[in-house]
Amino acid sequence: MEKIWLKSYPKGVPEFIPESKFHSLRDMLDSAFTEHADKPCYDNMGSRLSFRKVDQLSAQFGAYLQKKVGMVKGERIAIMLPNLMQYPVAMYGALRAGLVVVNVNPLYTARELKHQLRDSGATTILILENFAHVLQEVIADTSIKTVICSRVGDMLQFPRSAVTNFVVKYIRKRVPAFSLPGAISFRSALREGAGENLEHIEIGLADLAFLQYTGGTTGLSKGAMLSHRNLVANVEQAIAWTAETLDRDEDEELIAIAALPLYHSFALQSNCFCIMVQGGLNVLITDPRDMAGFVAEMAKYRFSYFTGVNTLFVSLLNTPGFDKCDFSGLRLSIGGGMAVQEAVARKWKKITGTVIVQGYGLTETSPTAVVHLVDSERFDGSIGLPVSSTSIQICDDDGKPLAIGELGEICIKGPQVMEGYWNNPEETAKVMMPGGWLRTGDIGRMDKGGFIYIEDRKKDMILVSGFNVFPNEIESVAVELDGVVEAAAVGVPDEKSGEIVKLFVVKNKPELTAAEIIAHCRKNLTGYKIPKEVIFRNELPKTNVGKILRRELRDEAIARG
Repeated sequence: MEKIWLKSYPKGVPEFIPESKFHSLRDMLDSAFTEHADKPCYDNMGSRLSFRKVDQLSAQFGAYLQKKVGMVKGERIAIMLPNLMQYPVAMYGALRAGLVVVNVNPLYTARELKHQLRDSGATTILILENFAHVLQEVIADTSIKTVICSRVGDMLQFPRSAVTNFVVKYIRKRVPAFSLPGAISFRSALREGAGENLEHIEIGLADLAFLQYTGGTTGLSKGAMLSHRNLVANVEQAIAWTAETLDRDEDEELIAIAALPLYHSFALQSNCFCIMVQGGLNVLITDPRDMAGFVAEMAKYRFSYFTGVNTLFVSLLNTPGFDKCDFSGLRLSIGGGMAVQEAVARKWKKITGTVIVQGYGLTETSPTAVVHLVDSERFDGSIGLPVSSTSIQICDDDGKPLAIGELGEICIKGPQVMEGYWNNPEETAKVMMPGGWLRTGDIGRMDKGGFIYIEDRKKDMILVSGFNVFPNEIESVAVELDGVVEAAAVGVPDEKSGEIVKLFVVKNKPELTAAEIIAHCRKNLTGYKIPKEVIFRNELPKTNVGKILRRELRDEAIARG
């Protein structure tokens, strides 16, 4: 196929990334620890860890998992933490021990957590004690044998650590009561690991590194199998694309604001790996919903790199004091996860002086596949060009390539494309085509310069604040409630979150209320998946084979306002 996008490539970006000198993420991490040992690596809540300290602590955690827990290469460990310094320490330690990391959203309900733990077969979990009561509900139905509990302040310097833990538990009362007999504290695990040596495990590029869960047509999330090859390649692809922009003087720090959750594939690749490999400092924002606190933290740094989703940009732009932050060092603002609105991009440039560079990818592509030119002077709505070693085709329903400018499904091929879905060959077969091509489910077009534009979604996926919400999951929960006969979930545009969920319901109990349905959903779904409105109908529109016409319902919901 002709790679017409190459003629639009930025200067210095290669068609292919060279063969990596690293044989695994572990090798990549070890190199960074050695090269940048004395530089700051992570900041959080007024405390800091250097590369040397992260090296030491992650080795202790990895040694604990190997020698005290008895975990062996390929076993799965679930990590259920927000943006705290415990996350990179534990994640790096697990990878260095040859384990497979299962990232878990800390806001999962018991139902969602049970599915992910059972599906992944994780035998160990590291969880923030704030969410341990959820684990207590389901642990008996999972393969979990070892529970490691952490507290918010565990990686902070004393006395801040003790004060933070006291305030979180006793003043703000954010730690519901729980009982997990045999659980060990994160600090105890580090202490026990300090007396052991981290055993060097043979890890190759073909070995699995992550089971990164994403939604699916069955209503249950699927584990995308991301290998060391996938992540090493994607990190090197991203660095090749941004190297010239982020190039700096010897005494200039590369500082990234990390507000997106590290357990999400976007921040995982961008912050935990790309920034770290380049010797940069990640400033972790634990609670980005506290916008005043978020802006106050940003104001302390002359940061150079910022990643976000449209809703985050909107919130920051509308928070008092944001325009007073120091943007003199900001070189790159990247938007992903959902479409960035043009009005938001214009206001961001006016205040910060930088254009929001759109990127595109999926969990299944580790995640970066397409990025706009980092030296763009204006926002044009395009998601950009395929990154090095990546090919894009716009295909029809049969997987045949379409002509330039025609609308079709965006299909991706490259070293960052996942190995498949964990224990799910049926779902894998639905998205993987011959030759290693991945069907994305997104409808788009490519112009004559190779720039790609997303026009629509083939799937009925809803995007709420950058998170995938799949209608089938919401519908399957709704119909579990007595009185609900049928349900159909659709996404409608929303200024704050990009889209919100509206639920159409056919009921057979006249007394059933919308409030009862929403309350039922709240018990079983993460907050961003909960319908904002329930609309009752006598019947749902369907095709002649019985498939619900969600598009028709979406149009109706938009018309209702």
